Amino acid sequence: MRDLQTIANGALAAKQAMARLGTNAKNRALEAIADTLEHNVRQILAANSEDLEHAQHAGLNAGLIDRLRLTPERISGIAEGVRQVAALNDPIGEVLWMKTRPNGLRIGQKRVPMGVIGIIFEARPNVTVDAAALCFKAGSACILRSGKEAFHSSLCLADLMRGALEQCGLPADAINLVEDTSRETATRMMRLNGYLDVLIPRGGAGLIRAVVENATVPVIETGTGNCHIYVDASADLEKAAAILKNAKCQRISVCNAAESLLVHQSAAEAFLPLAAQALAPDHVRLHGCERTRAILGASVLPATEDDYAKEYLDYEISVKVVDSLDEAIAHINRYNTGHSECIVTESYAAAEQFLNEVDAAAVYANASTRFTDGFEFGFGAEIGISTQKLHARGPMGLEALTSTKYIIYGSGQIR
Repeated sequence: MRDLQTIANGALAAKQAMARLGTNAKNRALEAIADTLEHNVRQILAANSEDLEHAQHAGLNAGLIDRLRLTPERISGIAEGVRQVAALNDPIGEVLWMKTRPNGLRIGQKRVPMGVIGIIFEARPNVTVDAAALCFKAGSACILRSGKEAFHSSLCLADLMRGALEQCGLPADAINLVEDTSRETATRMMRLNGYLDVLIPRGGAGLIRAVVENATVPVIETGTGNCHIYVDASADLEKAAAILKNAKCQRISVCNAAESLLVHQSAAEAFLPLAAQALAPDHVRLHGCERTRAILGASVLPATEDDYAKEYLDYEISVKVVDSLDEAIAHINRYNTGHSECIVTESYAAAEQFLNEVDAAAVYANASTRFTDGFEFGFGAEIGISTQKLHARGPMGLEALTSTKYIIYGSGQIR
């Protein structure tokens, strides 16, 4: 087992090699990683089965186990994500602008690698590959720290990727997994000043809070997702029911799944039975306001303040009937986590007001919140979804993992 300091030293050394690596070499390595993953599905699934067995014995809920589970199809999707990253334009070296000052100095700004990027994540083994591929294409070394629930899967994936790099004649230490899953080591990682240039937590509210409170290195927050579907007075109700079902039920364990439903009072009598019917095959539990319960009956649990603020990550959803678009927007801006919000409406004016006034990283008119995803946005794999407003916001692809420097061309100017 490599200790954290050894890993940090190796990543720091690999940082220099990564900064010099050209686009073709990076792309060849990424293709080799994708091929290696596809050629070792059995090995990956065997490691994943260990994690699943431990998770079931530990009593993890269905949503967390779904996040943890790998299948041949999911592994194929992970490999495809790596190939998509290889196909993306390399942002490193891009000159964003160049201008000539009155004194003749030519001043520009160009993209450069971050250096060493740390990612702490929970029960999502796919993040091991997504994060490594994006950091690698962005010219940075990475130090990954998986939660103990996904450890065997993540270790297998990291070892396969490191082997692929070595076969390409590149430093394996460009990709690193912390092999000690203790909290003490996680806290030490959060304080790797001089080694980590940025740290990104990807997981639940508890993990993100722990990183923000304990880290002494720069942090980019990725957020939890209390995402809303608002069905407006003019909504196409069949369309709204389809969007709601997809956003809530297509995959419950992800941060862009819908957790709250708001319905305009003029549409409530007609839409709420449709909503209940759409959600019934998945046995979604409803937590509703009094008006919701009056329409759907006592099978709807009474909604509390905590329900409106909760990221369920399960087959549950809060429901509220609102009197106006303004009330819906106010409710969302009070309870949301700044992730993804949707209005279903046939009114252009209502859609524009919602898009302009709702404070979130991604705001939709007439489409499922499940599209907030780097793959769906055309970024390839993503490092996470930032809900903060500094540097990066929303799905974080390659450009979000770069920094910039100013370049100045002179001809002997002095001040």
